Amino acid sequence: MDFRHEWKIEINTADLLALRSRLRALMEPDAHAVNGRYQIRSLYFDTPTDRALREKIDGVNRREKFRIRYYNGDTARLSLEKKSKLNGLCNKQGVRISFEQARALSWGNAPPLSPDAPPLLRELCYKMKNEGLRPKVVVDYVREPFVYRPGNVRITFDHGIRTGLRCTDFLDPALVTIPAGDAPVLMEVKWDAFLPDVIRDAIQLPGRRAAAFSKYAQCRIYG
Repeated sequence: MDFRHEWKIEINTADLLALRSRLRALMEPDAHAVNGRYQIRSLYFDTPTDRALREKIDGVNRREKFRIRYYNGDTARLSLEKKSKLNGLCNKQGVRISFEQARALSWGNAPPLSPDAPPLLRELCYKMKNEGLRPKVVVDYVREPFVYRPGNVRITFDHGIRTGLRCTDFLDPALVTIPAGDAPVLMEVKWDAFLPDVIRDAIQLPGRRAAAFSKYAQCRIYG
């Protein structure tokens, strides 16, 4: 399992404008972005005791969370993802799933598994049965992504974070979401073995430091 470095830095709109201008001169836009951005909708899973949420808040060194998501309203391309953290490093595994599988999962049911079902889907279904994992909250936001090939650097700006409260039918295009409190703009910086100096210098902002912000935790503020 390959782990990457990750910084999360809370910024404001003025910071976003300045950083966006700098990075456009240095980095490439993500090939999947439409006019430099895309809309992400995710559905996060947790146990009845909110283990993933509590481990995030408590800063547990080794933790994981599952989510299913799609981009730009396209429910024909759905993915199941597992994000793991260890010693401050992160790893993300992902696999495509069908609409029927995503619908069953969003209703809290493990879908029927064929003999060739992906291991990641099998793992989630096992943990739904044995650990009580269930869908908890829908998270919506806009992402502006930039990539830089040396170091496999990816910088994203996430804003407009919204929560589906207790509704987990994330395949419903009419699902109503509301702003997730006073959520900041979030800059995420990810890289492999090294972060090039030109990028490190470009993202420096006075008074801004890496923090442990979680969109999932932010969207659970109402329950």
